[in-house]
Amino acid sequence: MKIVSKIVEVHVLRMKGKNLQFLLLKRSENELYPGIWQMVSGKIKNKEKAFSTALRELKEETGLSPLKLWIAPKINSFYDQQNDAINLIPIFAALIDSNSPVILSREHSQYLWLSKNETIKKMAWIEQRTAVNIIADYFLKEMNFLNFVEVKKSKKFYCG
Repeated sequence: MKIVSKIVEVHVLRMKGKNLQFLLLKRSENELYPGIWQMVSGKIKNKEKAFSTALRELKEETGLSPLKLWIAPKINSFYDQQNDAINLIPIFAALIDSNSPVILSREHSQYLWLSKNETIKKMAWIEQRTAVNIIADYFLKEMNFLNFVEVKKSKKFYCG
C-alpha cells in the first residue's frame, strides 16, 4: 500500500455583516457522487503544488478568486481500494469578497451560501464536517489565525 496526495479541498468563506457563510456546491447528475453537497475540490495535476491546485479549482468551479487563502491545520484522508492507497487531502480556506458572483462549472448544478451549522448538516463525510468546524472556530475567534498559514499572493501562482 502507498500513501498519496492527489486531491485538495477548498472551503470558500465570506462575511455577510457579522455572519460567516460557507459556499456549498451540488454535484451534477453526470458526476461521481451525483447530488451531494460539497466544498470546492479537485485533483492535483502533475508537478502542480497543492495551493496552486486550490486556486485553480476555485476559479474553474466557481469563477472566484480569493482575497486570502489559508492552509487549514487539518489533513483529510480516505482509502482508495482500487489503487490500494491512502490519500491525504490538504485543506484550504479561501476568503472571498461578499459581493463576488459565483459562476458554476458543469461539475455542479447549484450553490448555496450557508451558516456553519447548515453547512455541516448538508455535508456527506465526517472529515469534511470536522474541517468546517475547525475553519469556523479559527475564523470566528476574533480572526485568530495563529495556526493558519496564509498563502501569499504572487503572480507566479495566483489565479485571477
